[in-house]
Amino acid sequence: MNARLDAARAWIAQDPDAVTRAELEDLVARVETGDAEAAADLEDRFSTRLAFGTAGLRGTLGAGPNRMNRVLVAQAAAGFAAYLRERSSGTPTVVVGYDGRRNSDVFARDSVEIFAGAGLNAILLPRLLPTPVLAFAVRHLGADAGVMVTASHNPPDDNGYKVYLGGADEGAQIVSPADAEIAAHIQRIADEGDVTVLPRSVGYANAPESVVEAYVAATAAVAPAPTGAEGLNWVYTAMHGVGWETVSRVLTEAGYPQPTVVEAQIHPDGRFPTVAFPNPEEPGAMDLSFETARAVDAELVIANDPDADRLAVAIPDADAEGGWRRLTGNEIGLLLGWRAARAAAGSGGSDAEGPGGAASLACSLVSSPGLQAVAEHYGLAFHSTLTGFKWISRAPGMVFGFEEALGYLVNPGTVRDKDGISAAVALLGMASAARAEGRTVADLLQEFRETFGAFASDQISIRVSDVSEIAGIMASLRAQPPSAVGEVAVSRIDDLLQGVDGLPLGDVLRLWLDDGSRLIVRPSGTEPKLKLYLDVRGSSAKKAARRLAALRAGAEELLVSVR
Repeated sequence: MNARLDAARAWIAQDPDAVTRAELEDLVARVETGDAEAAADLEDRFSTRLAFGTAGLRGTLGAGPNRMNRVLVAQAAAGFAAYLRERSSGTPTVVVGYDGRRNSDVFARDSVEIFAGAGLNAILLPRLLPTPVLAFAVRHLGADAGVMVTASHNPPDDNGYKVYLGGADEGAQIVSPADAEIAAHIQRIADEGDVTVLPRSVGYANAPESVVEAYVAATAAVAPAPTGAEGLNWVYTAMHGVGWETVSRVLTEAGYPQPTVVEAQIHPDGRFPTVAFPNPEEPGAMDLSFETARAVDAELVIANDPDADRLAVAIPDADAEGGWRRLTGNEIGLLLGWRAARAAAGSGGSDAEGPGGAASLACSLVSSPGLQAVAEHYGLAFHSTLTGFKWISRAPGMVFGFEEALGYLVNPGTVRDKDGISAAVALLGMASAARAEGRTVADLLQEFRETFGAFASDQISIRVSDVSEIAGIMASLRAQPPSAVGEVAVSRIDDLLQGVDGLPLGDVLRLWLDDGSRLIVRPSGTEPKLKLYLDVRGSSAKKAARRLAALRAGAEELLVSVR
């Protein structure tokens, strides 16, 4: 414990933040009095550090190397600067953005000062903005790299550091081996032990408003309002995030009517006071949206997550509790993929060009297999990737990509990451065009099922307090592979740690069942969760629903047997 106390005192000495200094000083004092709970807390903070990986950094705010704070961010910025200088023959340019979470602006300014102090051409976006604006700015400004300070839809006490690379990476998130190379530079800075000696400079640039204007124009061009948009009665929520200002400007530019907003959630607020968890997928997160929709008799609800890189959609449904149903991420992805496939087919089908080659559709391997059916129907290529847009965005020729966790990329020519704003515009375009024909989004879903079959999906998430439990479950499934899930036999198991279909190695198990159903098991990449993804296909929605219910029951039984 003396070593932990010494490490804590060294941390206090270099911490520029009065709040986290006081937090750690109080913890040290309690440990010195023999407080066992404080000792366990100190051990948790200093026994390891937040790992820098392909998702950058993400964790709980607080003092110590296993928390998000100004010391850790300074180390990350200095390490990333060293990496960029090492791989560049000139002066690298890096652009930094931030959202409305607690300390996002502080972390962003620390970063640009350290980047500038390291001799980089550092640019700070003009104010708090959505993540897609930063992803756009990396390409628009021809930058070598970008950093977005955000924890996206994570719990209120989290923050993060998301890294993009320009040049040959075209503004996509980092992938291996860049993550390990950056992490090595960060560790070297941390080992030197004092961020107060890092050179800083206020000689960074503030990005002009024209960058945001260019994003607005490019996004509005995704789907200018068609006939049918006039009078559209819809509701929007920003989920206490930064989406609304940009969304409103895009709507005006594209010609859509402004929505009724969820007033209690429309402005940035890092406390997220009206939701237990600021993720539109979480139970209860959209309750205020539905309440607002009922009050104005809306036709549609659209929600962004706090950094506006994800999109949620809800439609009226008499059979749903409260009369509204949130579409699954797969339902939205299949509609938007259908839209993209028709556009690509109209441009020449498989001969049409997307960025990087012949036009293709792409989704993560845990997303609905329905997208492959769409691609095949229109003669397009299809790519299944590991989870995350760092992989999806790199699919050759991609004209559309999605992941079931409400992430969609409808304009890969301008943004190489999921973008909840451009996806919202595309969805509004589809809804408006259907409306001009006297149809609804529900009618579009039915037409999709009639054309391609009834695909149905579900997900089981197991949140744990001890992440070793997840590793134990995965090890048990590998040691004793199940021969059946429920009453349906397993025909094949793909273990991505052994290499499958040319995909990068990953901790993922994919079970194929005799009836064509699919069950995928994987640890979450950003949260202490084990996730199970269930996919079935039926000749009708009712038959698919029955098959899905049976698969879920079987998956739950399987979990009980291995936990």
